[in-house]
Amino acid sequence: MTKPRQPLWRWFQLPFALRVFALYFVFVGMSGYFMLDLVVKEIKPGVRQSSEEVLFDTAQLLAQLVAPHMAEHYTQNSGQNFDPTPGQNQPQALPHQLQKVLASYGKHRTQALIWGVEKASIPHRIYITDVAGIVIYDSANQDLGKDYSRWNDVYLTLKGQYGARSSRTDPNDENSTVMHVAAAVRHQDQIIGVLTIAKPNHSMQPFIDRTQAYLTQRGLLLMLLGLAVGALLAWRLQQGLNRLETYANQLSAGERVGPPKFRMFFEFANLARALDKMRQTLAGRAYAERYVQTLTHELKSPLTAIQAASELLQQPLPDADRQRFARNIQQQSERLHQLIEQLLQLSELEQRQHLLETKPLDLAVLCQQAIQQRQGRIDQQQWQLQLDLPALTLEGDALLLQQSIGHLLDNALDFADLGAQVRLSLQLMAQQAVLTLFNQGPAIPEYALPRLTERFYSLPRPGKQQKSTGLGLNFVAEVVKLHQGELQIENVTRDPISGVFVTVRLPLQLQ
Repeated sequence: MTKPRQPLWRWFQLPFALRVFALYFVFVGMSGYFMLDLVVKEIKPGVRQSSEEVLFDTAQLLAQLVAPHMAEHYTQNSGQNFDPTPGQNQPQALPHQLQKVLASYGKHRTQALIWGVEKASIPHRIYITDVAGIVIYDSANQDLGKDYSRWNDVYLTLKGQYGARSSRTDPNDENSTVMHVAAAVRHQDQIIGVLTIAKPNHSMQPFIDRTQAYLTQRGLLLMLLGLAVGALLAWRLQQGLNRLETYANQLSAGERVGPPKFRMFFEFANLARALDKMRQTLAGRAYAERYVQTLTHELKSPLTAIQAASELLQQPLPDADRQRFARNIQQQSERLHQLIEQLLQLSELEQRQHLLETKPLDLAVLCQQAIQQRQGRIDQQQWQLQLDLPALTLEGDALLLQQSIGHLLDNALDFADLGAQVRLSLQLMAQQAVLTLFNQGPAIPEYALPRLTERFYSLPRPGKQQKSTGLGLNFVAEVVKLHQGELQIENVTRDPISGVFVTVRLPLQLQ
């Protein structure tokens, strides 16, 4: 039986943010391309439309200037058409001086820099036709006397409409088009001729090219900027997802961490809080079950001893036995009291996700205080105590740290040999406060080393029949976790001295 084929897209396991950016890239790229292409294509007709309006205004102005002269000739000839090649005794349609002005209009040399484009001449052509469409004046002197009545500019203007056309000077060259805009020459509201001003479109091409290049450049920059912003958002999105994944993995591993904070994506913050709430709910249920089971187990032994001793005390016994059973009841009662107190303290500590109050503190002072509180037992044990406690300031909870140091000293007092060498030292390493405690004594069994910080796990004390509550090192481990530190316990064998070496590493600044 063959396995079903996997879809092709499953072979490309791209990150979610990268897939989002790819879609964004395609959308922005295509939208930007089509929009830029549309804008660039509209530049040429837009410029030509603007130029056509200017030509229209110019044609209207020139038509008003030549109208009186053409009207005079029109009146003298009783409305007959003009002769483009007048004889010696026949008056011209336009005065010679006016013809010179019109002819020089398009030939005048200029030196002007207009929006980055140098303009050296005015490439205009002006021609005038009579009412029959015959050219009676041509500033270029190329079509004088020809019939222009079928050209749109003349034809439509003579009919009282707006006349304009665009024609090629070279049929094979699309860039050789010339724009023609006409205006009617009137006399007493009667059209007596047409004035057309022509301008080659290639004279506007530098402006069109410059504008197209400018818009293309700016458009590409905007597209790149948009893609950069999209890449940044996709990166931030992927970072947020990675932080959520890391947080979920930390919760699965049982690490005590708070939910990550998000400034931009509040939905991620809501999801992180929901995960934290779910973790607290599940952890609370599991903790309650585990708490009841372990508490029942630990209470059973002292309660059984108390019950047995109380039953024996109800019978006639010698005074020595009666006192021994009474002391046993008292010892088991004290053990129950100590167990309950430590359990309450530990349960409150385990429910914390972070330290409630922190302040700068001197770890050396806390060590000195813990030693002073146990000075009596230290003297009884006849310890050879060596201290190396330079001032070392860090951020943390002073009470919890002092209690943790006390638990470490208590364990050393319980297991160290009489007259043992004990060293307690502090040093600064890589922005961490390193507290080390060495006590000379029997080594810890290898099987017990990984379980020393488990709740209720305890080893028999030398010379004592009963065990401790098994909560001291568990308390120390919880405090070290809250301070974002590390706890390490190992055996050390160095002739002629062997014993147990405890290392606590605490960061100077909490994150």
